[in-house]
Amino acid sequence: MFKAIKKTKKILFLLIIFLFILLVLSQGHNYNEDELSYGLTFSKKQAASLGFDWRKVYTSILDDLGVKKLRLPAYWNEIEGENGQFWWEEMDWMVEEATKREVEIIVAVGGRLPRWPECHFPSWAEGLNQDERNKRILEYLEKVVNRYKAKEKIIAWQVENEPFLSHFSDCPKLDKKFLDAEIALVKKLDSRPVIITDSGELSLWLGAARRADVFGTTLYRDTYSKFLGRYIHYPINPGFFHFKKNIVRLLAHPKDWIVIELQAEPWGPVPYQEMTEKEKSRTMDLQKFREILDFARLAGFKEFYLWGAEWWYWEKEANHNPALWNEAKKLFTTQ
Repeated sequence: MFKAIKKTKKILFLLIIFLFILLVLSQGHNYNEDELSYGLTFSKKQAASLGFDWRKVYTSILDDLGVKKLRLPAYWNEIEGENGQFWWEEMDWMVEEATKREVEIIVAVGGRLPRWPECHFPSWAEGLNQDERNKRILEYLEKVVNRYKAKEKIIAWQVENEPFLSHFSDCPKLDKKFLDAEIALVKKLDSRPVIITDSGELSLWLGAARRADVFGTTLYRDTYSKFLGRYIHYPINPGFFHFKKNIVRLLAHPKDWIVIELQAEPWGPVPYQEMTEKEKSRTMDLQKFREILDFARLAGFKEFYLWGAEWWYWEKEANHNPALWNEAKKLFTTQ
């Protein structure tokens, strides 16, 4: 009996190794250029933290870069900074400016949204117990969806951000039942698709993909791990994502699969504005920007939202280096 168990474990181990090799070596899928589309994520918080007038950054993205697809986080701690007091002016302005220019918008809602520390809870909510905080998150979700659901240029709602990547954040542990309640509420309020996102390299996708109308993966190649204290280059090729999608779609059936966060800014032990040029280039520079675009085009996706527009602007304005901004402009204006 023990020999049989040992043999089974050995076979299982070899099977895992075999699948991993297939995953790493699998060939990608190359779509035609005219099938691909690009957008980006804009974070008001990030733009303001760099010392800029965030409205100027935003309108430059719309008018100079010519972006036609945006993901906008509706941060809870900005919209309801005071308990029961909702502040809509800034989010209204962003939605209206994008709408004027016929830009499609994904609105991201939830306690966990893009940009560190991931969970953007108002200070007044920090002391609430989990049940009470969840109740208040649902109230905020309802307010956001009801306010903007009449806007035709909003094409989808993203509910939470990478909720299954619980170890990467300053957030409470994932409560799957509550995530399901959030999704159900948004679907009850509006018929637009719900996007659920997950890490491309560090998650299995299945939990997120099963809940998604549209599944959104991140895609990174070069990062920095504070846990390991070192830079990491993921030893994978585009087929990793293509193969992974084909496996997960056997058990999950989103209507669409997109890259919701495509790396296009540096990642290091300190904020990029504190890095040297050499440090920044370890994870992102003009050459790596071009390389990750080529990589992503082979990964089995047609739609990509780039991550790092605030950095391109900072490079152009504060560092007098417009190369990345101009490269991105070519990408958006040729669509």
